[in-house]
Amino acid sequence: MSDRGLEARQFGHRARLALSPALALKADDQAHAARTMWNLLHVWWQMMPKEKRTLANADAAIRQARQDIDFLAVLPAQAAQAVLKTYFQAWKNCWDGRADTPNFKGRFRTVMSVDIPQGRDLNITRVHRRWGTVNIPKVGRVRFRWTKDLPVGKRAGAENRITGARLSRDALGWHIAFRVQTLEVRPDPHQGPDVGVDVGVTVPIALSDGETYEHGEWLTGKEKARLLHLEQRAAQRRRHRNPGERTSRRLRRTYDQIAELRAKAKRRALDWQHQTTTVIARTYGTVVVEALTITNMVKSAKGTIEEPGKHVAQKAGLNRSISGEAWGRTVTMLTYKLAQLGGTLHKVPAPGTSRRCSVCGFTMPGNRESQAVFVCKNPDCGWSGNADHNAARNVLHLYRMGHALIPAAGRAVARRAPRVKPATAR
Repeated sequence: MSDRGLEARQFGHRARLALSPALALKADDQAHAARTMWNLLHVWWQMMPKEKRTLANADAAIRQARQDIDFLAVLPAQAAQAVLKTYFQAWKNCWDGRADTPNFKGRFRTVMSVDIPQGRDLNITRVHRRWGTVNIPKVGRVRFRWTKDLPVGKRAGAENRITGARLSRDALGWHIAFRVQTLEVRPDPHQGPDVGVDVGVTVPIALSDGETYEHGEWLTGKEKARLLHLEQRAAQRRRHRNPGERTSRRLRRTYDQIAELRAKAKRRALDWQHQTTTVIARTYGTVVVEALTITNMVKSAKGTIEEPGKHVAQKAGLNRSISGEAWGRTVTMLTYKLAQLGGTLHKVPAPGTSRRCSVCGFTMPGNRESQAVFVCKNPDCGWSGNADHNAARNVLHLYRMGHALIPAAGRAVARRAPRVKPATAR
């Protein structure tokens, strides 16, 4: 055992399932039953008096519903209990101000999913290098894509084990997400250098040392042409639908094809983010990012009837670009990957980082002449360079000056710490 000690780690691993049409139909039935169970619980909650809204009464209600409604019997008892716990947790999150009020789950607007709360029911085995098998209650033995070593067989134990899983379906098919609990050696402090990170739309990630990480389009030319064709077909078929008429099977099929292409683009973007953040976490010991309030940055510019907004279409396009880059997900990946490798992530205030000269410290709104070029207006300086790298150096400078944000009670507050490094950020 190492002198550094051990630490518990919990993470999830998502894998693709290879379901036959018959098994996929069983999984669909369970997902619809889980959604119906949620809706019935919501109706029960609204009908019952406040003093009778207890976990015991709700448990008795869903047990009775499983006996009275044959359709709900396809859902395993443990999965039904998981729906109950999730519903009550949703109300707790609402009361604590962390989420909105729970509501009904629509058939086509809700992600189809089923929870498997007990890991011992999975009985995972590895077939060969590429595939493994897992037992899904009331579905059967299913193959899944083996892309990560899991604690199964001789590697499993009280400390290293799979505690449960969750089935989910998207436009690309059914997937399973394993909940893994391991006990690992606490990593040594990362000895890599410090680096500031600036995220953007034109340049997705720019570092203070001059490194840049960019990506191309997530869809090929043929895929983008097909997506445009499908969107035009969907719009044409919507025009021929009468008000209040149900969506036809042809239109629903077109929607599914559009969702499949968009899911493929999202999967490629997620893969790029994982690869990029892994390289950064392995290279640098301390990563500093801006504390951005993304929800405020992507607000609409429509305004009101009395005061209509300006450049609404341009702002909407910018909002889509910001949402597409998923800056928050990048920070989340960096946070847990740095923690696994012994590094740390810090946040600094965002205002002024793009307008300050990283050479002389002169701050002026007109310093940034364009999206890519920074020119210092200080007559004694006049430095010019890449605007994204300049902002990243300013981010690192704020950290070195002790302006890191310390999270407290769910929010970030500024605390000025003693200077630990020279003020220069070149």
